[in-house]
Amino acid sequence: MCNFFSFVTDPVNHPAEYYYFDWEYRKANLNDEGVDSHSHICAHFNINEDRCNKYEFNPLTKAFRIDQINSERDDSEAAEKWVKRLDFKTVIEPLIVKPIVNPLGLPKVEQVTDEQIGWLKVWASVWASVRASVGASVLDSVWASVGDSVWASVGDSVRAYTGSFLSLPRSAWKYTDTIDCEGYPFQSAVTLWELGLVPSFDGEKWRLHGGPGGRILWEGVI
Repeated sequence: MCNFFSFVTDPVNHPAEYYYFDWEYRKANLNDEGVDSHSHICAHFNINEDRCNKYEFNPLTKAFRIDQINSERDDSEAAEKWVKRLDFKTVIEPLIVKPIVNPLGLPKVEQVTDEQIGWLKVWASVWASVRASVGASVLDSVWASVGDSVWASVGDSVRAYTGSFLSLPRSAWKYTDTIDCEGYPFQSAVTLWELGLVPSFDGEKWRLHGGPGGRILWEGVI
């Protein structure tokens, strides 16, 4: 199965040419599930698939993968250099390319500050009213660290963080009309996340977890 981002080359017949679907094509073909299919790319550009080299690249993790070398010329080294220089705004315009942060892998916060508790209060208010509006995602290390009893609140922090990789208009985020803020409506959770703090709520108390093992660094009623 092909993954984002897929591209192909035909180094014998078309040296230094890279074939892929850009943002203009993706935007015009939102229902096309083959935008990262090597076969689909070859068919669209009328290239012989049997002589193409096929590659994949994750712009967030920087992981480059050789899917298949079909050409008599292996251009994988040049392909890796090319894709790492590619402006991914030309591929997915709303995509924000930034390092993926595992908050429990950051240095443990020694003392939770009033400012951080303030971000938690903002997130608690947002979470209570619009938590259904962020896209789904899973981060296994978080589940394992904080336990099943608070999975729903932690899960929504994960989803909020996931949404921060997309620069979308405010109207794209459902149920956020009542939130008084500028920019991304779930930024409070993202700020905590990138500081190494993961919020959870058990129905009574809010907690901030951090450091290896997701230890409780602060808890209280908000």
